[in-house]
Order: sequence, then C-alpha cells, then structure tokens
Amino acid sequence: MAAAVVMEEPAAEVEQAVAVCQALSRHINCLGNESKSSRRRALECIRAGTVEQQLPSGVQQRLLASLLRPLLSSLSDPAERCRELAAHTLADFMRAVPRPYEALPQLIPTAVQRLGQQEMTEPAEELRLALLQLLVLTVEVCGRKLASYLEDMVRILQRTIVDPFPEVKKKSCECAAKYAKCTYETFHMQSETLIKPLMQTISHQHSKVRVAVIQATGTVIQYGNGKSVDDVLSHLAQRLFDDAPLVRQAVTEVVGSWLLELRDRYSYFYKLIPLLLSSCSDEIPHIRELASDYWKKIGLQWQQENEDDLKDKLDWSTQLSVRYPAGAERPCLGCRELVFRNLSKILPAVSRDMTDWVPATRVKASQLLIVLLLHAEDHITQHMELLLSTMYRSCADEETSVVKNSVKAAELIGTFVDPEVFLKLILMALEKSSCTAHLIVLGAVIRGSSAQVLHPHLLRIGATLALPDTCQVTQKVEYLEHLLVCVQILITVCGKQCSEINLPLLKVLVTIASLTSDQELENKVEKTLASLAAAQNLNNFLDLYRQHISQLIGWVADTQHQWTTYSVQHLQFKTIIIQSGPVLGESLCEVLPVLKTCLQPNRDPEMRLKVFTVLSKLLLNANETLNSQGHFSSYLEMLVRDILVPNLLWHAGRTAAAIRTTAVSCLWALLHSKMITLEQALGVYEDLMPKVVAALDEDSKMTRLLACQIVSAILKVCGNQLDPDKLNKLYPELLKRLDDGLDEVRIAAAKALSVWFQCVGIDYDQLLFKSHLEFLYRGLLVHLDDPDNNIQKQLFDVLKVGSFLSPSLLTQEIEAVKHKHRSPYYCEQLLQHIQALNRDAS
Repeated sequence: MAAAVVMEEPAAEVEQAVAVCQALSRHINCLGNESKSSRRRALECIRAGTVEQQLPSGVQQRLLASLLRPLLSSLSDPAERCRELAAHTLADFMRAVPRPYEALPQLIPTAVQRLGQQEMTEPAEELRLALLQLLVLTVEVCGRKLASYLEDMVRILQRTIVDPFPEVKKKSCECAAKYAKCTYETFHMQSETLIKPLMQTISHQHSKVRVAVIQATGTVIQYGNGKSVDDVLSHLAQRLFDDAPLVRQAVTEVVGSWLLELRDRYSYFYKLIPLLLSSCSDEIPHIRELASDYWKKIGLQWQQENEDDLKDKLDWSTQLSVRYPAGAERPCLGCRELVFRNLSKILPAVSRDMTDWVPATRVKASQLLIVLLLHAEDHITQHMELLLSTMYRSCADEETSVVKNSVKAAELIGTFVDPEVFLKLILMALEKSSCTAHLIVLGAVIRGSSAQVLHPHLLRIGATLALPDTCQVTQKVEYLEHLLVCVQILITVCGKQCSEINLPLLKVLVTIASLTSDQELENKVEKTLASLAAAQNLNNFLDLYRQHISQLIGWVADTQHQWTTYSVQHLQFKTIIIQSGPVLGESLCEVLPVLKTCLQPNRDPEMRLKVFTVLSKLLLNANETLNSQGHFSSYLEMLVRDILVPNLLWHAGRTAAAIRTTAVSCLWALLHSKMITLEQALGVYEDLMPKVVAALDEDSKMTRLLACQIVSAILKVCGNQLDPDKLNKLYPELLKRLDDGLDEVRIAAAKALSVWFQCVGIDYDQLLFKSHLEFLYRGLLVHLDDPDNNIQKQLFDVLKVGSFLSPSLLTQEIEAVKHKHRSPYYCEQLLQHIQALNRDAS
C-alpha cells in the first residue's frame, strides 16, 4: 500500500509538470521571436506560470530541467529587461528545487560566458550584479557539488572582483569566501590566483568594498594556500592606517583568526603578530578590545599547545620575577613567550618602520614597540644595541607622537633591563656624541628604573652629565632643557641618594643657567636647585652652594688665565657668584683672586666687560653678597688698586670706553655702599683720583655723571683730611663740568664743588691761595647767570656753602658782575647772606 502511494506521487508530479510545460510551450517558442516585447511577455508568462506558483518542489525540478536551456539562452538576449527576467527566474528556480546541482553542467558554462571573459560580455552593471547574486545562491545551495567547477568559478571571480561596479566587487568577495568554505578540499589548488585581483581591489575608494575584500582575503587564505600570506601582508599592514574604523576592524579580525586557525600559522607568527598587536593601540576602543581579546585567546591556545615546553615557567608564573610598570596588566605566559621567541625577527622591521618617511608609519611602529617591550620584559636585554640606536633616531623625530611613544618605550627599558647594561651603552654614546636624543633616552630609562638599582651607578651618571662635552656642547634651548630634565628625573627617582652627586649636578645646573638667555629655563633651573636641596632636607639651595662653593670656584678657576668672551667658564663663574648670594661672602679669598686675574687690562675686553657688569651688581647689593659676613672691607684696597684703577686707564675704542664705564660704575657702587673707610680712602686716593678726574672728560655721559658723583663721595669720606694742594688740583676739573652739555652732569659737578668747599679745612691759607679762590668764585658766578633756573639754584647753594672761605673776596667778585647778570636776584641774596655771616662773625 505504501509503495503504491510512493509511485502515485511522482506520477502526479510528472503529469502536473507535463501540463505546465504544455501550457508554456507557446511562450517558450516566443523566446526566439524577433520582437523584444514578445520575448519579454513570454518570460513574464513563464515566470508567472512556474516560480510564482505554489508548485511542489518535484514539479519545479522537472520544470527547471525543461526550461533551463531556454532561460540560459535568454541571458544573452539583446534586451536588458529580458536578461533580467531570465536571471531572476533562474535564481527563483535554484532556490526552490530540491536538486539544484543538476543545473550546474549548463549553468556554470553560461555564467563563465557572461562573466568570465577577458572582455566584458554583460554591459549592464545591475545585470552583472544579478548574475553574481545567482552565482552566490548557487554556491549556497550546491555546496561541495561545485568542487569540480573550480577552474570556472575562479575564472569568473578573477574578472568580477575587479569589476568597475562596487556592488559587484562586494558580491564577488562574498561569493569567493563562501565558495572557499564549501570546497576547501580542492579550493587550495586555485586559491592563489584570486590573491592578485583581491589585492588590486583592497585599496578601493569605498570603505565597504575594502572591508569585503579584506574579509574575502582572510577566508580565501584560511581555506586555500597559506603561502599567500606573504603576498597580502604588506597590503593588510597598509589597511591598518585606513581612515575607516570598519576597515581596521576587518584587518584585526582576519589576522586574529589566522593566528588562531591558519594551518601554517606557526610559520607566520613573526609576520602576523605585529599586525594584531598594532591594533592593540588603535584609536577606537572597540578595535583595541577586539585585538586584545584575540591576542589573549591566541596566547592561551599556544600555551596549551606547548604546555610541555612551558611546564617550568607555568609552575612559577604566579611569582612575578621582574619589576612591572604600575597600572599595566601583565600578559599571559603564552603571549609573552610568543613575542619573546619572535622578537629577533620582528624588531628589525619595527626599527626600519620607525624611520620611515611616512609619519603615520613611524607613529604606528612606535606604538607597536611599546607593546612588544611590555611583552618581552627582561628578554629585551639581548636587543639593546638595536633598540637604543632606533630610539636615538625616533627621539629626534619631528612628530611629537613618535617622540612620546619612544620615551614610553625607553621607560620600559629602564624597568626591565639592568642599569649596568643600558647605562654602559647610553653613557658611552653620550660621551662620544652629545645630542638631544641621547638625553631624552637617558632621562626616560632613569625614570623607568628605581632608586635601588640605580644607586651603584649614580657617580658615573653624574660624572658623565657634568662632562664639558655633555653639558657645554651647545647653547640650544632644546638641548639644555632635556639636560635639565635628566637632572630633574634623577632627583625625583633617587631623592636623598643624590647627595652623593650634589657637586656634578650643581655643575650641570650652573652650566645650563650660564649658557641660556631664556628666562623660563633659568626659572626652571632655580626650581630644580630648590628640589635638589629639598630632597636632602636642606633649607634652600644656598646650603648646597655653602657645601660646594670652594669646589665650584676651583672648577671654573682652573682655566681662568685662558678665559675669553667665548669661554663657558667665565659664564659659569658669573652664574656661581650671582646665585650663591650671601654664601659669596664666605669665599672672598677664592672669589676675588679670580676677579683680579680675569679683570686685568691685558685680558679679553668683552669678557672683562661682562665680568664688570656682574661685579657692579654685586657691589650695589654688597651687604647681601660680598659683605654678607662683614669681611669684605679687608679686600677693598685690593679691589680698587688692583682691579678698578688699572681698568680706568684710557684706551682707544668703544669696547675700552664701555669697560671704563663699567669700572666707574663698580667704583660708584662700592662708594655708595659706604663700606670704604677714611684710612682706605686716603690710602688709594693718589692712585684712584687721577683716573677718576680723567673720567670727567669721557665721551660717555654716564661715565661723566658717575665720575662727578664719585668725586663727591670720595671727598665726603676724606672730609678735611686732604691737603690744600690736592684740593686745588681738583676744583678746576669740576668747574669744567659746569659747561657740560648734560644738565645732570652739571648739577652733579655743582654738588661735588659744594662738598669740596666743605672739605677745605683750617690749613687752607686764604692769602696764599687767593688766586685759586678768585678763579673758583668767578667761575661759579658766571654759571650763576645760567638760563636754567635749576642750575642757578644749584650754583647759589654752592656759593652759599663756599662763602665762608673769603666773604670779602666773594663780595668783591659779586659786585663786579652783578650789573651784568640778566637777573641779579641770586647776587642780591648772596650779598645778604654774606652780610649775615659778617654780623655773626662780629
């Protein structure tokens, strides 16, 4: 009974199929009609009578067998609409029939004829897409049955992957991936031929096309020939720089799946690992997480596959044998071992990429280097020369991101590598050729290290930094800033232990302050000095100078006889005596001999000028510098006689004039501080005053003004202790200055004459020196008639002070010129003053 039912069902299907075919026979015949509309209507009727009907699958199978040839012929119809209807009808048939593979012997050759020719046979883009959709459907429903059509399928895909229409490209990639999966047993024989068209399309302008190509490439190689990895690696690496996150994500997924599932993955670890680890530094968090998840799975899988080799390490994996950066998660043993075992092959390529001409490549390579070092840990010791040479170049990169990443990598070196190893190489490089990059790397490795392991090497670090070829090699602010950063890092990391290298660090800081004219950098140096003192629980940086002032002075004084304006040493000396402040007063016996040596007239003029400028600043604030201990007075005569007086001698030239001006300024600062005593003033008077008097005739207005003020100050100190002859030699020079072109000089000269009158004592014989008094009074009365009222008032005051010497003589001189003055007011006032003096005297 059951057998009868089975026989009846096929018979019924056959009868139904025959009936449908008879009903469609007229339409099938119309497919060859010359009328386009007739062919179109025929295809529509065929479609309506078959696939659009709810027919049993067996009937559909028999109908397809009858209609396959006419439908495939219609794929070449001149009318685009007819070809479209034929393609969609075939697709519906392939989806509905139970044995679609029976159509393959006729379908695949037709597909090759329409899509796989060298010249494009199907001109319509949408129809090529429809045919590709039909082909994808065929792959889905036929599966392994398509294995025997490998050559035809590959031929089609080779053409369609490079099709101009983006949708066709995407559908072709989908088709290639699905075909590779379902025919993996034979696909590997032809898979390599698809790599070239895929790589030609991988840089397409549409990101979705690029994603499709990358995914298809992954599947084609996964189920095909693994040797093609070499052909696609460079293209995939380039896609890691793609602006579209989906493209970078696709690369990450493909590489991750290869590292997990590729049959020959062990042979390509060193090529694929850098690609996946590069994604661990992607700017998109989702991609970073995806790459990290893949990497963990890969490491654990490799760890399980090699468990026997890792047994000892697994037993000790819970004990962290190396220092590790704070905040960083330590990768699993499998990940670390994978990187370590392939590092020697990966690092040279990373090193090359870090000096690539494309900035994005350098940035990506520097990010990758950080991840590699974090995995390799102390195993990087054997690669130190390559790593350091790479970082020297990358730390000089114009891209700040590259420098920043290189610094992080260098910090990891400091964390994992023994200082004995990296300091030997870095300090040697620094001694041979000092450059900013060397300092950046040195500072970074010190920051990554610890005080405990650095302590035995502090003396060598300090000595190298203080070498002239290290700290005096250039005045560039960038170099000096990084040198300062090295010192700051040392103080931060080592703290109180820096007391062992206080002197070298002080030398470096003094040199930086000496060579720079950048105020911001000078402020940083002062803060660093304060932090160095604070690290050792000192009150301030002056305590540092107090400990080492003698050594610092001796350090720069070794070459004092060779100093020129280009010498660094005189700049260092200047910085020391300015910054040491009150500590300077404790080292006068060491400082002043150096000043005496470098300020001799036969030394470099420009250098003397700079030193004199510093000396004048110190003298203006002597009580807080040179005289902070009250001992400076014992050196005053030496200062005046051996330093100032020789430099007041006249020499031709502007530089010589500038030196005389600064020397006069120093002398004025010294006198203004009121440290010089009467005995000292009288002791140096004979040597000093002629030079000061000569300075009254200098071209420099400032020199003339200061000279007048100096004369006044010396006279005040000496009081009435000067003999008349010395006084008589002095006043004519002051009278000349009353004719000066600068009113300030004239007023200063008048004030000096007023002091001169006060210095005249009882030994001054009025009768013997009457001619001097007449000359002096007459000169003063001439200027009493000056057009400037201020000058008149100043001269009036001078004559009032000087009237006590010889009132009668002054009265006589006034009467002689009174009628000549344009305004006799001051003459009348003087006469009244003299009368009052006479009344008081009587």
